[in-house]
Amino acid sequence: MFVYSSTNYTLNVLQTILIRGRVVQLAKLKVGVIGLGGISDMHISGILANEEAVLWSICDCKEEVLASRGEQYKIPESRRYLDYTEMLADPELEAVSIGTPNYNHYEIACEAIKQQKPFALEKPVTLDEREAAALRDLLSETDLPHMICFSYRYKPAVRYAKWLIDQGKLGAIKHVYGQYLQGWGLSEQVPLVWRFRRELSGSGALGDLGSHLLDLQRFLVGNVERVMADAGTIIKDRPLLESDGKGEVDVDDFCHVLARLDGGISSTMAISRFAFGRGNFQQLEIFGDRGAVLYNLEEEDVLHVKLAEDGDEVFRKVEIPAEFQVDQMTAFINLVNGHGDGYDATMEDGYVNQHAIDSILVSLKEQRWIFI
Repeated sequence: MFVYSSTNYTLNVLQTILIRGRVVQLAKLKVGVIGLGGISDMHISGILANEEAVLWSICDCKEEVLASRGEQYKIPESRRYLDYTEMLADPELEAVSIGTPNYNHYEIACEAIKQQKPFALEKPVTLDEREAAALRDLLSETDLPHMICFSYRYKPAVRYAKWLIDQGKLGAIKHVYGQYLQGWGLSEQVPLVWRFRRELSGSGALGDLGSHLLDLQRFLVGNVERVMADAGTIIKDRPLLESDGKGEVDVDDFCHVLARLDGGISSTMAISRFAFGRGNFQQLEIFGDRGAVLYNLEEEDVLHVKLAEDGDEVFRKVEIPAEFQVDQMTAFINLVNGHGDGYDATMEDGYVNQHAIDSILVSLKEQRWIFI
């Protein structure tokens, strides 16, 4: 079923289908990608795999990257941009993903709103709460479709866990224990990329990984009410990218957070880019008075449950029903086309997430509980 939104976007790229023996052409959504770093691979693959969309244009500030990816995806030179403002001014472009470093999320999202281009924006949404609030306020004045890319909302195990919690299968939630652990930061040879510089990233492992844990916790359980945190920088300086010598790392390599959620629920979060042997390890345990779920992700996402109503004696791995299978970029395309499922993160979610991150940073500085 294809549903078209009430907005005035003009769709010109067509797909052909057969209905009742008659060839019918349906328009494909023209989607552009701003920022061709590592995260763009996921965005682009999702666009290419979707029959309702086409990769229309690409943008990056590095000419050699732009040329290489343009050839790879057969994008005409006229639709390869070094300047995102020129790309967003294209009247044929209908939606964009924004996967640039954190420091220019705000200005690019502002331009997308100005040009009324629906957008999917990577997390964390901005460098700080002030910028996030400004974007939220701009979007409150329009019905522009948009998504914040808290990508783990689209893991089937997470979706199914949410359904179980919403159905009351766990009873009253008491505890949430979260981990997000990677090990790539251990090597002292890793250069001073933007992720290690506060002016470009806002924070370190906290914003990079912790933003996902904060969103998962909120998506599944509830809002953070207060936080207390500890963090540190293990490798103090790293090789400069474009010259000899080293530069200072001024963000956290790890961050541990103690929190209270709505209703007095107690939460802990362990976040690190220095966990030896971990690739992309993520785990969330949620305990209620009638049941518990354990979500785990590294190579694939899995869910274990123990439910009183089912008489479970031990945790058991569950098969995830097909209805909970969803792809993030497909969800974005559905959202733009007017049939989102209501589970996509909005700029309000992005603002709440950034407010929590900023509160944790204050707790680190002042070494005390911060009430949100």
